[in-house]
Amino acid sequence: MSAPAAVCHEMLDLERFLPYRLSVLSNRVSQAIADAYAERFEIGITEWRVIAVLGRHPGLSANAVAERTAMDKVAVSRAVGRLLERALIRREIHGEDRRRSVLELSATGYRIYDEVVPVALNYERRLLASLDTTERAQLDHLLCKLSGAMDAFCADAFIE
Repeated sequence: MSAPAAVCHEMLDLERFLPYRLSVLSNRVSQAIADAYAERFEIGITEWRVIAVLGRHPGLSANAVAERTAMDKVAVSRAVGRLLERALIRREIHGEDRRRSVLELSATGYRIYDEVVPVALNYERRLLASLDTTERAQLDHLLCKLSGAMDAFCADAFIE
């Protein structure tokens, strides 16, 4: 029996791989903010994202919340269910279309939103303090550019 042929594998330097780095940074930032509100309000990251989106854009459907957050529809649906059970959001039937419901924060949901937003903004300020004004503008520009490239990539992938 002959020795197996040497196989050459392309190597992935995970610590330098942009999608991995963005994911790790995003998870670390999200968890740091979540630690500030999770115990006090008994909400997780998914619930907070739903609250944050509805605080900024009331009257969205659960599907629209999932689209805005790029979260899985099932995860959003579960978070919406938990928030409805706790009366932090309300669901109403949308006008004449009885099949479409819209969500908005309740008064209690807005109280949580109003307490967490300053904490989240403070975390953002502290994180961005390591960058000067030019670097912040560059970061914003680059994130917008990458987001646009991702939109184009997804549109192309859908067509193919």
